[in-house]
Amino acid sequence: MLEDLVRLRRARDMMDRDYAKPLDVAALARVALMSQGHFSRSFRAAYGETPYSYLMTRRIERAKALLRRGDLSVTEVCFAVGCTSLGSFSSRFTELVGESPSAYRARPHDAGAAIPACVAKVYTRPVRNGEAKPEPPSVA
Repeated sequence: MLEDLVRLRRARDMMDRDYAKPLDVAALARVALMSQGHFSRSFRAAYGETPYSYLMTRRIERAKALLRRGDLSVTEVCFAVGCTSLGSFSSRFTELVGESPSAYRARPHDAGAAIPACVAKVYTRPVRNGEAKPEPPSVA
């Protein structure tokens, strides 16, 4: 079991490092020295999400940083983070962030400029299944 966790971490580290490269379950399973099925089940059990979801979350996290810079178009950002479909990228971005990549890019991000990048990363990290926080209930 401990050996499996070490192998899973190796694959997760590869996703963190090489998020912009074409990665699939087969390649990640090879890095972890596991079959694809065992890798997918073990990864989900260890990290609470599928390898694909984890990879897409890393890609969206990086896309947010590139969009905040404002010097790249949404399409350029999509391809820079390793996505091959603008539609899928936009859908996943909107799902995780709560607004479209274009709207995110267009809004001012000056308030976070003085925050160190390591701290900003914690607060801007996309969260699976709903970073778009619901409105607080109104007190009537």
